[in-house]
Amino acid sequence: MKAIGYTHSLPITDAKSLQDVELPQPVASGHDLLVRIEAISVNPVDTKVRQRAEPEAGHYKVLGWDAVGVVEAVGDSVSLFKIGDRVWYAGDLTRQGSNAEYQLVDERIVGKAPSSLSSAQAAALPLTSITAWELLFDRLSFDLSQSYQGSQLLIIGAAGGVGSILVQLAKQITGLTVIGTASRPESEQWVKALGADYVINHRNPIHEELSKLGINEVSHVISLNQTDQHFASIVEALKPQGKLALIDDPAEPLDIMQLKRKSLSLHWEFMYTRSMFTTDDMIEQHRLLNALADLIDQGVIKTTIGEHFGSINAENLKRAHAALETNTAIGKIILEGF
Repeated sequence: MKAIGYTHSLPITDAKSLQDVELPQPVASGHDLLVRIEAISVNPVDTKVRQRAEPEAGHYKVLGWDAVGVVEAVGDSVSLFKIGDRVWYAGDLTRQGSNAEYQLVDERIVGKAPSSLSSAQAAALPLTSITAWELLFDRLSFDLSQSYQGSQLLIIGAAGGVGSILVQLAKQITGLTVIGTASRPESEQWVKALGADYVINHRNPIHEELSKLGINEVSHVISLNQTDQHFASIVEALKPQGKLALIDDPAEPLDIMQLKRKSLSLHWEFMYTRSMFTTDDMIEQHRLLNALADLIDQGVIKTTIGEHFGSINAENLKRAHAALETNTAIGKIILEGF
């Protein structure tokens, strides 16, 4: 099968950083589905893994953790899907990725793809949606059945992939007042179009930007990037007993002693935890992807495509990695077909 992989961690400018290769087609067993890939999206995790994780000598590592495709074969323990089903998922960090014609994925982290979206449109959503959903409903413990009008959620880095779906979920489902951050006119416009109540500039101190809106404190903050740079200002902006959740890898250690005076809580979200440790509730990702597909088909949530980079090959994936490494991408980068 066709695939894109690498043998050594290299800068994306290196000709061998990602290569078009031929690999054996995998065989489904157990809870695995064999999925024929139709479309993928590229995430910051792809660039981080490429930079940090070298495969075993003599082997290619295949990246990619967002896919839409069709089930071609099923393992002997599969009960949730059948051959021919159109599915979407964000995969498992410990296994070969979706930058290939075929991929094995555990059915418990797979959902039915939304029927109202094309494969390219749907591929923008699985990883970021799982992350956003778990941030809101698992880490910060918002209840799907309740309204939180009067409470505020500040999203730092709201124009990126996770921010783009997080703004929608928070606004459409929770009733929270949503304040997103963006630093450029085009990203500010993007966040407003997604439904944020306010957009502020994260290049300035967060608590000062909030003050301009007449908001002195917020109850919840989700920081999606550069948390170490904003940490002191986040603490200043949070109400006593407020909650901070984050997903990034801060370049500098966070001084969590700053949280004590206000009894603030810190929550870390890593959407691969369930698949990496085969947790007892691993099937929750299957359920949330199905719930999200229903919300999309009802017109509540929309796709977050930023750019379509063409077919799935090494050249186009290099372009996508390079774009993500600038940290200025808006929405998601999509590739489709081989």
